[in-house]
Amino acid sequence: MDLEFARTFAAEWQNAWNSHDLDRILTHYHEDVSFSSPVMARFTGDPSGTAHGRDALRAYWAAALERIPELKFEVVDVRVSVHALVIDYRNQIGGRVNEVLIFRDGLVISGFGAYGETLAD
Repeated sequence: MDLEFARTFAAEWQNAWNSHDLDRILTHYHEDVSFSSPVMARFTGDPSGTAHGRDALRAYWAAALERIPELKFEVVDVRVSVHALVIDYRNQIGGRVNEVLIFRDGLVISGFGAYGETLAD
């Protein structure tokens, strides 16, 4: 993976999230995606905080967007690895979040969100 791809991906990822268009957001994710987040754990009550598959992710994110209608992301920085990238961003309450996304066949196959002191409500 190169930095140019990562930056382009992160810009589209940000725009998709800020549009609140789930179909647009999910175009980046593989059918068999696995994604974890401490916010997911809090919202769902499932301590694993993990969604398995694009349909499960859609259901969670639909509920999250309904619960946080002011959701907005601003990409601060992007880092790359061999088959992965890290998006460092601010959310709608100014909290810094890092999203680690691992790719297969050009789509996100797994990932997780990592939060500091501020978690979105």
